[in-house]
Amino acid sequence: MKTFKGQAISWELKHGVVELALHREPCNEIGSLTLDELEKFVSEMASIQKEAHALIIYSEMKPGFCAGADLRELYHRSQELEPKQAAKDVRDYLERIHRVMNAIDASSLTTIAAVHGVTFGGGFELALVCDLIIADKMARFCFPELRLGLIPGFGGIPRLKRDLGNAVVRDLLLTGRSFNAAKAQQMGLVSQLVGEGESLRAARATATQLGKFDRHTAIAAKQFIKPIPYDELRREIDIFCQLFSQPAVEAGLRKFVESEDAQPYLP
Repeated sequence: MKTFKGQAISWELKHGVVELALHREPCNEIGSLTLDELEKFVSEMASIQKEAHALIIYSEMKPGFCAGADLRELYHRSQELEPKQAAKDVRDYLERIHRVMNAIDASSLTTIAAVHGVTFGGGFELALVCDLIIADKMARFCFPELRLGLIPGFGGIPRLKRDLGNAVVRDLLLTGRSFNAAKAQQMGLVSQLVGEGESLRAARATATQLGKFDRHTAIAAKQFIKPIPYDELRREIDIFCQLFSQPAVEAGLRKFVESEDAQPYLP
């Protein structure tokens, strides 16, 4: 399938580049709908990779790239189910999202996240599966899960450790504060820093440049320099599920859901 138009995401394959757009209001929260459509994309990747050399993931939403998991859906589902069933439901969801993230991480395509604005939680984790992050100057990165009594659950901790090391992970995870695109570039997280509204244009130019090189060499290089920390990713799921049963999490989620702020995910 070369094109797909869904309710949360769309993609198109053109001139050897797949562009995957996130377009779920208000800021691409990743819930069951988005996950279903991401799984559909991953199921098509084997055939897509035969015709493409690069994948660009970007957002059509003005507030930013992605605000993370759909916490309202998570809270309401946990309230509707018995505790044991709620715990199983959370684990099943995490295992599904990890399969998606791991598939994109391991793809033979060179993957580029073109980000702007809010790139928080699960959205930050989606960017981290990509080989390159191109950010406009208004992008902000954050793991706000600590204020909910949780840790990131979409693979963010092992992938950030892989890319930047433990010091950055501890800062982001334990403080819950955000940092801007300039700081992200200084730390080595962002490969290109561009003007406001320019991240997709820069990603397209980069993808065109990538098409000039031998694919077998690029694939071999990616496999060599980007190992996937599967054991730590599985451990992350276990820790998240253990924490999810704590009273602090329910209280944190309730506070988030009941917030009257237009963008309650902002620090």
